[in-house]
This record gives sequence, C-alpha cells and structure tokens, in this order.
Amino acid sequence: MKSITNKIETLRKAVAQSCVMVKPDSLERLLANNLPKKDVLAVARVAGVMAAKKTSELIPYCHPIPMDYVEIEYNFGEGCITIQAAVEAVSKTGVEMEALMAVSITALTIYDMLKPVDKDVIIQDTKLLSKTGGKSDFQEKIPASFSAAVIVTSDGTAKGTREDKSGKIIKERLKKFGIKSTYTVLPDEKDKIVAKLNELYRNGVQLILTTGGTGLGPRDVTVEATKEIMDREITGIMEAARTFGQKRTPYAMLSRGIVGQKGKTLIVNLPGSSKGCEETLDAIFPAILHSYKMMRGEGHTKSQNAAYMGTR
Repeated sequence: MKSITNKIETLRKAVAQSCVMVKPDSLERLLANNLPKKDVLAVARVAGVMAAKKTSELIPYCHPIPMDYVEIEYNFGEGCITIQAAVEAVSKTGVEMEALMAVSITALTIYDMLKPVDKDVIIQDTKLLSKTGGKSDFQEKIPASFSAAVIVTSDGTAKGTREDKSGKIIKERLKKFGIKSTYTVLPDEKDKIVAKLNELYRNGVQLILTTGGTGLGPRDVTVEATKEIMDREITGIMEAARTFGQKRTPYAMLSRGIVGQKGKTLIVNLPGSSKGCEETLDAIFPAILHSYKMMRGEGHTKSQNAAYMGTR
C-alpha cells in the first residue's frame, strides 16, 4: 500500500452511481414487493452499506477507513433503477472506492434477487460522480510577486561546523508550491535574528520561515526574537503542527515554535531537526497560504485567488 503517514486528516466525501436495467414488469413487481426474494431494495441497501465498510478487505491497495456516513438512495425510471451512494469520513485518504463499492454491491444484490424472474438484467454506468477532501481542496493560487525567505538559526551552521538540512528542506518544499525564497544562515543571537526579520519585513517579504532555536537550550532564542517584532500571534497554526507531530513522536510537545503576524507578513518558527521540520510543513501547508486572503479582508471566499497575496 502507498504510505499516507504524512497526510493530514480532512473531511472526505464521495458520491458514486450505478444503473440496473430491468424489464418494466420486473420493476413493477420489485416496487410492489412481489418477488420470490422479498424486500429487494432494503436487502440491497444493507449489502451496499456493508460493502462500503469492507472495501479495504476486497480491494488490495485500499486503506482501512473508519467511515462516518454511508447512504444509498434509489431513483426509478422506465426499466431502470439508479443507485447513488454517498460516503463520508474524516480520513487521510479519499472514500471514492468505498462509494463505488457500495453502488456496485447494491447493484449486484439487486441483480441476484431479480434473476429468478428477469434473465436480462444489465448493470451499467457505474461511475464516480464527485469527490472532495484532501489537500487538493485547500490549494491557493500563488501570484508571481509572492516572496518568501528561509532563515536557519544555528551557531554550528553559521560557523560551518554543522551541515544544514532543514533550511534546504523548506526551500525545496516551497519550490513545490511555486514559491521562490531567499536563504540566510544566522548564529543563535537574538539581536541578529530580530534585525534580519525586520529587514525582510521592510523589503516586503510575505512569508518568513525560520528553522532552529525553538527548543529548550540556553541558546534557543528564535521564538523570543519573533515575539519581539510581531504584532500578534496566530496560535492555531502551531497547535495544528504540534498535534500532527505528537502523533508521530512524543518530543513534538517540546517545541516552542510560534507563528507571528507583522502587518501582512507571517513569521513561522519551524523546529531545527529535519524530521520535525518536514512534519511541520506537512501539517500546515498548503492551508497556511489561505491566511493571506484573510489578511486582505476576503475571509474564506474563493474569489480573487490570483491577487490576494500580492500586497502587504
């Protein structure tokens, strides 16, 4: 199975459909419950719900998903039974296969229960109608003018005795989102960090990502430097990151990183460890980019995506 370890949980929804073509008189008998096998629609609905729950047992590469909702509905036309299944789950992966499995087994159950009276039943047009959820639903359009900066705060890296991995990971991740960034290495000295943060802000940089200086060591001062210049703290972002990290290592709770807003610039403190840095990026991107739309007063609307991050 493909690893979904680094994915975040989001509300996933999917709707699938299948059609069962039957003779008109067979449909009349089904609706009148006048068939050798009684309660066809009720039994088929139960079968579809059970099938959705067992998808991972039947489709080899599907992940087990604790589903929160499965609903199967019928619509009747001339010689046609249309089945729709809606599935919902808060999960790391989508539920489209569960929806498709639900309509498929519902259709097969109807087929099985109708075949004693109708030898010409046809199952057709099994398809996915819609799916939502996952990071793809939270993508934001990045304007060409958007600018970011990466600051590595480490005495060892500044002296050349320690190789930087985390800063390079951040730059590479930003690149995947189409965001260009500058790169600076500083020692763990509060005054120098404050000066650099102020310089980047004055130069119109909209996103500043620091790595290092968020722990409990005597030289860890990045958080204090950020607090000195920020206008206000955005607590939810790091709450989400630490919750995500805590499920993977108990040491995540020891990070003091914060996210501060200065004007329309965000300053994000990431851990110094490369693993902690990766996990934090997994937790907060791309959703964090939605904050620029909010800072422009556009709330959670989906309009004007192309322009909302371009002005301080």
